Amino acid sequence: MTETTTVDLQQLAKDHLWMHFTRMGGYDAAEVPIIVRGEGCYLEDAKGKRYLDALAGLFSVNIGYSHGEEIGQAALEQMRELPFYTNWSYAHPRAIELAAEVASLAPGDLNRVFFVSGGSEAVESAWKLARQYYLVRGEKRLRRAAAEPETFHDALVAAGKPQRRYKAIARHLAYHGTTLGALSINGIPAIRMPFEPLLPEVRHVHNTNRYHRRPDETEQDFTSFLLDDLEQTILSMGPETVCLVHMEPVQNAGGCFTPPVGYWQGVRELCDRYDILLSADEVITAFGRLGYWFGSERYDIRPDIVTLAKGLSSSYGAIGAVIATDRVMEPFLDATSMYSHGITFGGHPVMCAIALANIEIMKREGIVEHVRATEDAFRAKLETLLDLDIVGDVRGTGFFYALELVRDKETRATFSDEECETLLRGYLSPALFEAGLICRTDDRGDPVVQISPPLVATGTEIDEIVGILGDVLAEAQRRI
Repeated sequence: MTETTTVDLQQLAKDHLWMHFTRMGGYDAAEVPIIVRGEGCYLEDAKGKRYLDALAGLFSVNIGYSHGEEIGQAALEQMRELPFYTNWSYAHPRAIELAAEVASLAPGDLNRVFFVSGGSEAVESAWKLARQYYLVRGEKRLRRAAAEPETFHDALVAAGKPQRRYKAIARHLAYHGTTLGALSINGIPAIRMPFEPLLPEVRHVHNTNRYHRRPDETEQDFTSFLLDDLEQTILSMGPETVCLVHMEPVQNAGGCFTPPVGYWQGVRELCDRYDILLSADEVITAFGRLGYWFGSERYDIRPDIVTLAKGLSSSYGAIGAVIATDRVMEPFLDATSMYSHGITFGGHPVMCAIALANIEIMKREGIVEHVRATEDAFRAKLETLLDLDIVGDVRGTGFFYALELVRDKETRATFSDEECETLLRGYLSPALFEAGLICRTDDRGDPVVQISPPLVATGTEIDEIVGILGDVLAEAQRRI
């Protein structure tokens, strides 16, 4: 292939590349940002301009951009040994080693790992697993019962037509992926609407955003409200038809909603009471983002299923996974049982080698411990932005934060749709990029700026993030 110039790349991008979640018409008169190089927490574009990546790609380049040679060497060695083989009835060393490594890091008895290619596939696979789990479990119980004396005939007949469990519950504004099943679980109307009708049946309960709740509401009251909402939703759907409650430890969309005290313990109790599988979406929150290998550990969630991607390889490779507890796996260990699902590239040996190298780097450099030691200082520096009238709230934990922007700080009044368009896409997003800071401005709920840098960021990068945000937000406030 002949070498392309920056001008060639611009034209080729405009002629042929269809970018994700991108208003392509916006590049008719503007240049496509072309990122060509990365190091540490920084990126460089085709013109040599440097940017601080305060979003870690997409909440995912946990170890930063400086480990390409080491991880590339691991990929090369695996390419030489075995460039590909499937996990369909076969195994290979890297998939076995990575499954064991992930299981060793996961809390509780989350011991069985099913590999996929990314986060949406992981969520899709989790819902399919939950649906089939109850069928396989029911069939296994029925077969066992059939071996009992004929005096159990009536019970066998009654057990022969179990109520099908296929429904799922998620939260308002939550993002869980873009494949049709994962999209159905999404709680963001703007993303769901173009593709409706979606898969039946998902209902969405209140998320854990406290910022616009009554000022006199206690945290305990808020927890009780959320759990009552979840229980009433379960009851209205029919508990015998619900197979999955799927939620993030800290919800990303809407801006880093952390759980109130007692929330996860209550969710776990409700799932136990109504025999529903609890799935923790850790596509973002696992592998150090919250200062623990798993967010489920930080909040003692005790899920039955966990979905992973992003930080599993720090996005140096395309890989995701579903982890299941021993209880969920148990009915599939019957000699005639099978999880009827598979992905060609799930557990790809090169991707597994990359993920193993990523985990080794994280352990060697103490990255998870670094996040836990740094998070308080990070938050404190972000909270200095509350001095600006336009910044109403700072929320999040670990290296995972959001600033909510408001029109009126005293009343917490938000901006209109037209004002959000002007503020976020008309000014803030291009101004932050021009100032050399990559983060996300989002108004799929209330308008927020999301900050989620590589987990190797130090006080120097944090100061730079806060400094640029302060300058740009101050100008936004002046314009308003």
